[in-house]
Amino acid sequence: MVLRMNTITQENEIDRRQLVRKGRLLEGFTIAWNSLEGIIAIVSGIIAGSIALVGFGFDSGIEVLSGLVLLVRLSLDVHEEKREFFEKVSLRLVGVSFLLLAGYVSFDSVSMLLRHSAPQESMTGIVLAVVSLVVMPWLARQKRIIAASIQSGALAADARQTDFCVYLSVILLVGLALNALFGFWWADPVAALLMVPLIFKEGLEGIKGNSCCSDCH
Repeated sequence: MVLRMNTITQENEIDRRQLVRKGRLLEGFTIAWNSLEGIIAIVSGIIAGSIALVGFGFDSGIEVLSGLVLLVRLSLDVHEEKREFFEKVSLRLVGVSFLLLAGYVSFDSVSMLLRHSAPQESMTGIVLAVVSLVVMPWLARQKRIIAASIQSGALAADARQTDFCVYLSVILLVGLALNALFGFWWADPVAALLMVPLIFKEGLEGIKGNSCCSDCH
């Protein structure tokens, strides 16, 4: 019986290592993708004079920060006795990145409203947002699956931040469309501001060491 339990424990540990390895690959992809996305968004935003695109690029930078935190967290998963400690620290750091994201969205949106600045037309920006809408939902879903399997609230919170990246892509596209079709220049910043309370709440929960993401339970 003891031998069987030891065998099951070893098998579970092997499965966990495989899942953690996949998680590291996902975070590596997150860092690479968002680095490229951020550079393209900022450069195209500067060229087009679009605050929305430049802000989208800064959001990608925050996502890179969160990805780096989780990459370190998953790399340290081999230390079984310290997993809980690494998990709590990572969750708090991801919480800080949520607060940075809330601050960015608030500042960027209020600036746009005060300046009456509409999202400028940029084919590069539109294509980038569309591709992001394809890549990011898949990435968030994969992170949630692994987070649930290894019981990681930090990874689940990171998946939630990836979801916010999807929402911001939708807001960017809708803002461009409403402005082009109806002249609703304020649609983009107002929609973004509506997200701030939720982002801020996620950040506070993360700093407290909790996670609003029920998928990992």
